[in-house]
Amino acid sequence: MLTNHVEKPQERGALRSYLGKEYYILKRKLLWLRNRGKYAIAVPQNDICRYPIIQHRSFLLRPLKDVDMILQHNKVTNLRLAIAPINGVVIKPGQIFSIWKLVGRPKRSKGYLDGLVLHNGQISKGCGGGLCQLGNLLYWMALHSELDIVERWRHGYDVFPDINRTIPFACGATLSYNYVDLQLKNNTPNTYRINLWLDEEYLNGELLSDNPSQYRFEVYETDHMFKSQWWGGYTRHNKIWRKRILTEDNSYTEELMAENHAVMMYNPLLPY
Repeated sequence: MLTNHVEKPQERGALRSYLGKEYYILKRKLLWLRNRGKYAIAVPQNDICRYPIIQHRSFLLRPLKDVDMILQHNKVTNLRLAIAPINGVVIKPGQIFSIWKLVGRPKRSKGYLDGLVLHNGQISKGCGGGLCQLGNLLYWMALHSELDIVERWRHGYDVFPDINRTIPFACGATLSYNYVDLQLKNNTPNTYRINLWLDEEYLNGELLSDNPSQYRFEVYETDHMFKSQWWGGYTRHNKIWRKRILTEDNSYTEELMAENHAVMMYNPLLPY
């Protein structure tokens, strides 16, 4: 049964938010040091992974209500910088892929610009904003592979109404340096490679392997609902499932991948 009770979001002071964030950043860096050698790295000109697992792409520029388009164009710059150290990463058996371990902290000194960020459900701008689009794309590809998703953070807010949605609600992964990460672990005997690139319209990604996959995957949602909460707001809920189909005989298993709960920042009862 889907649990759809959501507490009213709590607002924290700026100083408390800053100190808390820096504490968790330091804590994650210490974890990286302790586990050094376990993380996947980019390998130039690696061609052992020739078998496609999945390709996916997402629009770079989406006109959003009350959002300055300059933030969208800045996001493209931020994505170009962020995908550079990830493109070509090879995930060997037993290794962990971490977005932030590869990308590092987005800084203006590195060329990152102000992009769209969400803070307590409010739209604002911040250095490196917009990188959640990268998390969303990589998470969707991981759902269609044998890589284990060992860390993924769901979006806590549903900010904009659906416009031409092609995948289920909340099939993404939010990011915040460095403790809100997307991490994948390769518990298979195969080696995987991630390729990322931009064109004029899309952020593109593909996952390749050194062996053809025995499976194909289908991702779908159930229990989708909008809920009026006691504190006056609305929330949105669903469950994300994955069907793993053995190509040899079409036998399959199903597994629950995520249960999502998001505070809505718009009224679901408004006309389209």
